[in-house]
Amino acid sequence: MSPKKQRPPRQAMPARPAEERRVIFDEVALGYRLELAQLEASRCLQCKRATCIEGCPVQVRIPDFILALREGDMWGAVEALKDKNSLPAICGRVCPQETQCEEACILSKRGEPVAIGRLERFVADWERQQGMRIPEVAPPTGKHVCIVGSGPAGLTAAGDLAKLGHKVTVLESLHLPGGVLMYGIPEFRLPKDVVQAELGYLEILDVEIRCNAVVGKLFTLSELAEAYDAVFLGTGAGLPMMMRIPGENLNGVYSANELLTRTNLMKGYLFPEWDTPVKVGDKVAVVGAGNVAMDAARCSLRLGADEVHIVYRRSRAEVPARAEEVEHAEEEGIVFDFLTNPVEVLSDGDGWVGGIKCIRMELGEPDASGRRRPIPIEGSEFAMDMDTVVMALGTRPNPLVFADAPDLDRTRWGTVVADEATGRTLMERIWAGGDIVTGAATVISAMGAGRTAATDIDRYLAEPGQPWEVPPSSEA
Repeated sequence: MSPKKQRPPRQAMPARPAEERRVIFDEVALGYRLELAQLEASRCLQCKRATCIEGCPVQVRIPDFILALREGDMWGAVEALKDKNSLPAICGRVCPQETQCEEACILSKRGEPVAIGRLERFVADWERQQGMRIPEVAPPTGKHVCIVGSGPAGLTAAGDLAKLGHKVTVLESLHLPGGVLMYGIPEFRLPKDVVQAELGYLEILDVEIRCNAVVGKLFTLSELAEAYDAVFLGTGAGLPMMMRIPGENLNGVYSANELLTRTNLMKGYLFPEWDTPVKVGDKVAVVGAGNVAMDAARCSLRLGADEVHIVYRRSRAEVPARAEEVEHAEEEGIVFDFLTNPVEVLSDGDGWVGGIKCIRMELGEPDASGRRRPIPIEGSEFAMDMDTVVMALGTRPNPLVFADAPDLDRTRWGTVVADEATGRTLMERIWAGGDIVTGAATVISAMGAGRTAATDIDRYLAEPGQPWEVPPSSEA
């Protein structure tokens, strides 16, 4: 009897050395070679019940694309991957596969799961190098859909609806499309030429993208609902939240959104070639520990800071950022101050940040988030010298988009109430999905919401005259 075949170990992602990457904005993860990709693909069990698909918000045909890759059928891998995902090169780089498809992989029960995200990135990058093919598109339906916002939710909805034969127009408030993919995620995690290539796929589908089109100023939602057969809101959550502590209005205090937008969208990392200076000084404190906080901290390091701290009121066990991003930050020399909470931004006496006053914390019982609640330790205050403070505390939807939309139900947090199963809002022929509904979340969850809404929009447009079913009302 022959011995049982030993499966190879999970293949590590090649990456730039920390000492090299901490001073440049070039991409950190370098991607698999074909040999590594096929070796990793050989680890897939090709389960009859593919639990990995159940863990994917957009239901990618994971075993199918991995099998095609393993057998060398690269176009077959592309077809299986893009059947459900219009943005695979982006998802393969920034989605938290470790808590979604990979966590559901059966191999994770006995060891390390298949590196699904890394394989997704490899297949998508291979397609981009070959040149994207025109997908099969349904005949024109004569219906015209407006997508508000060109982030992950909006782009996914646009791609799905275009393939179903609907005419699609995307309205983007900024001067470049891509939403958070362009302004929020740094070049070293998501190169902008990758985003532009994925946007090129929508151009192949004849999706029209209109930039500098601010909904709430140039047009209202009511006007869009009159002009189009359906409207999808995918504007995200771009309004930053602050701590409301003394000193937050000092020069040198940024929201993470401002720092990242100046650095990424406005090309501050290329100053002086691009005329967008971003001053961070020698010492930077980033308050928060999500992926946005990691991005802000790592950008600050690359912009010239000598010392960058992540200041977080809980412990390492509660950090919401991806483990990979935390590991990369630590490798690059970011300092983590856990169980620490700012209570005041200190002035240098001249209107600029001079430091932060903090208090030590301890953890109590879990709160509504499921994480242990941080409790201040009386008498433990201390100060840290700082030149810059970045608040990375989360975001909420910008209320501008809701001008002249009195029937659009919203929660106390400013998010839109939409039916989870369809994306329908209280306003007839208005759908919503992504961060505008959930608050700040992941790229792939926003894409899942865009796909859900696109499916329901297509169903609604195919059955004219059907009654409009409204979602449950928001909390009082």
